[in-house]
Amino acid sequence: MYLPPLFREDRLEVQHDLIRAHPLGLLICAGPSGLVANPIPFLIENDGSAFGTLRAHLARANPQLRDLAAVDECLVVFQGPQRYITPSWYLTKQETGKVVPTWNYATVHVWGRPRVIDDPDWLRQQITDLTDTHEHPRAEPWAVTDAPESFIQAQMKGIVGLEIPIARIEGKWKMSQNRPEADRLGVYAGLRAEGEEASGVAALVAERNGLERG
Repeated sequence: MYLPPLFREDRLEVQHDLIRAHPLGLLICAGPSGLVANPIPFLIENDGSAFGTLRAHLARANPQLRDLAAVDECLVVFQGPQRYITPSWYLTKQETGKVVPTWNYATVHVWGRPRVIDDPDWLRQQITDLTDTHEHPRAEPWAVTDAPESFIQAQMKGIVGLEIPIARIEGKWKMSQNRPEADRLGVYAGLRAEGEEASGVAALVAERNGLERG
């Protein structure tokens, strides 16, 4: 990933937090079928290793499984908050006119050797953990055990597990850090004016640039 120093985020806890907040990763590999990519929901596990481990499951019918079993490395891309940035928000536009549009975003890229797992106990734990993670905040959370056991067993026959011990991880938070302070303030104000849809990027622009939130 192109990673200018101003945008680099090396703190593992911050990288993991983005994965937890935006767990639908794009799983990419280049195997016998060529380049293949699928969006897959992941769990991130702090297992005592240097960077942690990703866990997921795929449909048994997904042809990417054959490629994952054949490659030494795959890439998973997690996309956080993102937003188009108009140069109309820059004070520099009024001063010189020498401005162009850009895009602000936060992203984490993860590399590792995939391990395909076809084990019922592992899969049961995986679907339980994934479900509990996303159902927990709900007023009436659904649990895997709410469905008939025979139905769950049948569903599990159609999936295969995936584990990716993380060998390398990179984070990039491009949030106008390369602009003059007046432009950064303009970006923050402009994003806030766009409402709830832009609030995540607005908050990150403020955080990354030490701006007071109004």
